[in-house]
Amino acid sequence: MIAVSMSMMLSIQGLYDGMAFNMLDKNKRSGSGDISIYAKEYRIDKDIKHSVKNAQKIKEEIEQMPGVKAVVLRLKTEGLAATARKSSFASIVGMDLKDEEAFGKFSEFLKEGKIDLKKRGALIGIELAKTLKVGVGSKLIFSTQDSTGEINSISVRIRAIVQTTNISLDTNAIFVDIKYLHKFLATASGEATQIAIMGDDEKLYEALKIKYSDYDVKSFLELQPMMKQMQDLMVIFNSITFFIVMSVVFIGIFGVMYVSILDRIREFGIVLSIGMHYKYIRLQIIMESVIVGLLGYLSGAVLGAVLLLYIQSNGLDLSSFSDALEMWGYESIIYGTIKVSYFTNTFIAIITASLLSVLIPLRKIKKLNPIEVIKAEK
Repeated sequence: MIAVSMSMMLSIQGLYDGMAFNMLDKNKRSGSGDISIYAKEYRIDKDIKHSVKNAQKIKEEIEQMPGVKAVVLRLKTEGLAATARKSSFASIVGMDLKDEEAFGKFSEFLKEGKIDLKKRGALIGIELAKTLKVGVGSKLIFSTQDSTGEINSISVRIRAIVQTTNISLDTNAIFVDIKYLHKFLATASGEATQIAIMGDDEKLYEALKIKYSDYDVKSFLELQPMMKQMQDLMVIFNSITFFIVMSVVFIGIFGVMYVSILDRIREFGIVLSIGMHYKYIRLQIIMESVIVGLLGYLSGAVLGAVLLLYIQSNGLDLSSFSDALEMWGYESIIYGTIKVSYFTNTFIAIITASLLSVLIPLRKIKKLNPIEVIKAEK
């Protein structure tokens, strides 16, 4: 009972944390990174006139700072994407594929086609592709206002469909080469609307806020408060699951020990009547309970580790719910994670449950009248 309950709890914890980690990781890699820098007005009024004018120079400066893993520039503007039959509001994102690969392994987001931005090639988010009913090889027109205020349009051919699990990108993003987008929008080659940085050092974030105080410097969780809420929800779910399973374990150990003591109540009365001290009986019962808990823990740890390793390598296939999962930014195959804390926390909880489960049986023995018990049994 302990082993099965524990292994199921470890699997659920691994899946919950795997879902949260996977979504956070892909949102960072495809979107804001650990830290992003914008012009002060850009996040309020997403117009290319609010771009960072000397972005290339800032990028080179940041790359020299300690704790920085990678830096990319992105140019983004909103407009209208249209085919012969469908149209939808969308965003066009200019990027450098080589930099994006080093930044967040962008090729891993490939769902269909081939990652290629040459010759007016474009990548499109999976949900936007469904909205426009386009596939690999399709052409679409994107219209927007350039830096001079003129309405311009470009024709691009879809080279690939990507799924980043970043809902805002999957539902409305078209990715093109940043140099081509600079030309289309009539912007300078060193401009960008976003400077995304990979580097989880807290000191780096503080240093960037001070050095670039004229810009809007934001951490990942500041830009994605929903991710913070999701993390908190996962902690709550794991805590509830942990409490329920440990309650079951406690009841199980308590039942085993209580019945065991009732079956041996006459023997305990006899040894007490011939002079054995209560503390030795107490030690024996505590040891029995701890051994039961340890055996259950070891069995559960082995079974749980096997399940976690399987989920981590193969994932849990939920393809039948893929449409609903993709809509909320999840993949159809969910991979779990393994943390040492799963096993240490469970070990402490099971040993605690084992010790608490013998309190009532021990109290019954302590109040035992050996003579009455022996007579009653006769």
